[in-house]
Amino acid sequence: MKLAVVGGGSTYTPELIDGFARLRDTLPVSELVLIDPATERLELIGGLARRIFARQGHPGRVTTTTDLDAGITGADAVLLQLRVGGQAARLQDETWPLECGCVGQETTGAGGLAKALRTVPVVLDIAERVRRTNPDAWIIDFTNPVGIVTRALLQAGHKAVGLCNVAIGLQRKFAALLDLAPADIHLDHVGLNHLTWELGVRRGGPDGEDLLGTLLAAHGDAVAGDLRLPRAVLDRLGVVPSYYLRYFYAHDEVVRELGTKPSRAAEVAAMERELLALYGDPALDEKPALLAKRGGAFYSEAAVDLAASLLGDGGPAVQVVNTHNNGTLPFLPDDAVIEVQARVDGSGPVPLAVPRLDPLFSGLISHVSAYEDLALDAALRGGRERVFKALLAHPLIGQFDLAEGLTDRLLAHNKEHLPWA
Repeated sequence: MKLAVVGGGSTYTPELIDGFARLRDTLPVSELVLIDPATERLELIGGLARRIFARQGHPGRVTTTTDLDAGITGADAVLLQLRVGGQAARLQDETWPLECGCVGQETTGAGGLAKALRTVPVVLDIAERVRRTNPDAWIIDFTNPVGIVTRALLQAGHKAVGLCNVAIGLQRKFAALLDLAPADIHLDHVGLNHLTWELGVRRGGPDGEDLLGTLLAAHGDAVAGDLRLPRAVLDRLGVVPSYYLRYFYAHDEVVRELGTKPSRAAEVAAMERELLALYGDPALDEKPALLAKRGGAFYSEAAVDLAASLLGDGGPAVQVVNTHNNGTLPFLPDDAVIEVQARVDGSGPVPLAVPRLDPLFSGLISHVSAYEDLALDAALRGGRERVFKALLAHPLIGQFDLAEGLTDRLLAHNKEHLPWA
């Protein structure tokens, strides 16, 4: 089995490599190709990847290349984990929205739209090249904003599934709090990428006993602390929101905080410099502890499980993925992309049934999904007016003057990545 990782020079990659090495019986990879135009980073990470494989006795071969077409040729699956514009663009996404009193974040609000505009055309070009060289390959997208990027891929007819690590991170956290094995925890995970709620925490599977009440009663303070939301919010909602809901439920508080500390992009850039220095040590043959602070926890395990379900010959597995709605949430169009539990096998994901959602949740999902529709249109066709309309539609913006000011800033800071701007 051959897997290709586009963006293989990312400092995330050793997390992924560690998962492939540890879970080789789940996903027997014979060749892993890391693809990235950044030659120096690629060779550092490729060397560490080979040492991790060797330490854990993995028989597979790790190769590196800057040639996308050569790297994807013959791949059974292509994983996308790229960042157009690098950390410099992320720093801009997190900075200029604050000038208008709006949250600065790389996947939510105006910064998230900027990332979508830069990313969608690049991902679609990669996907077309995958289709030309190997039309049977699955594309697994971990590139943010995952929901919009996955929708672009599916709309263009690609064999694609979106993946995020929020659900598996919560599953592991809840399992530890409840003293259960992670495999014994099933989440009733519903929403859009980076806009989800856990409606239930079930023992054993989709039909198992719901332990959500027990979890909140015994560990509500710990869960709320991780989400940086008041415990009362969880008790009143009766569900567990993802930590990205804090940008909606406490927007102004977040904006004030962001104005008083270094940006996450600056923190990550400093961390990446330290990680790359560690990766260059020829004695290092495991992922360093510092990588846990970089983000993407459990990404490797989620990616291995998803790839194994799509490429393996076993029965379907239940996993949280981003895929077409197809009637799962009746208040959304069929071609909207949602993030829910699905049964996944070689033919792709099929969402599990979801109970009727309270308007408190379905209303916000509908609102953000409409924004995503406009955001994708802007990413595909360009134009200042399309950018403005997407920003005006976003529930964290929604005011004419704000949308105008943010549009001007977005275009000014992204001219090098948007040829139509």
